Amino acid sequence: MATTNDLKNGMVLNIDGQLWAVTEFQHVKPGKGPAFVRTKLRNVESGKNVDKTFNAGTKVETASVDKRTMQYLYNDGTSYVFMDTDNYEQLEVSPDIVGDGVNYLLENGEAIIATNEGRVLFVELPASVELTISFTEPGLAGDSATGRTKPATLETGHEIQVPLFINQGEKIKVDTREGGSYLGRVKS
Repeated sequence: MATTNDLKNGMVLNIDGQLWAVTEFQHVKPGKGPAFVRTKLRNVESGKNVDKTFNAGTKVETASVDKRTMQYLYNDGTSYVFMDTDNYEQLEVSPDIVGDGVNYLLENGEAIIATNEGRVLFVELPASVELTISFTEPGLAGDSATGRTKPATLETGHEIQVPLFINQGEKIKVDTREGGSYLGRVKS
């Protein structure tokens, strides 16, 4: 148990049996009336965001969330299998928890797996990953002058937009947070 005075960004609270991560908080002491804490919370499982206000000093139940860096091994058809690199323990994660992260997940790639009491809460990928273009139309000389883009298929099978000068077989950096936007070429 903690009080609302102990809140920090990233802290996970157990409210009515659901886990909520604190994304923002603000202690408010109005000139008149008691102090309170205004928070923005994100449901760890559904991703839903809510605003909630607590009286200052109110006790809140915190949840212990274990975050471990794990290596992605393979997809067995029904779930994604990750391995803890410290103790070689394997963990199966359902596709709905991995979500869009599957578009940027390569075998032997690393991800952070968050669990609470043995239950997987979410999979957090690095902010950017390096992937190879498996197919795109060839680029033409002079295509770098305009800001236009073309579709390109990544080695994971996901399609993103890249500048016209990018060619098949090139390795690029992709932002995993913003829907897979192109960040630049990877220098070999």
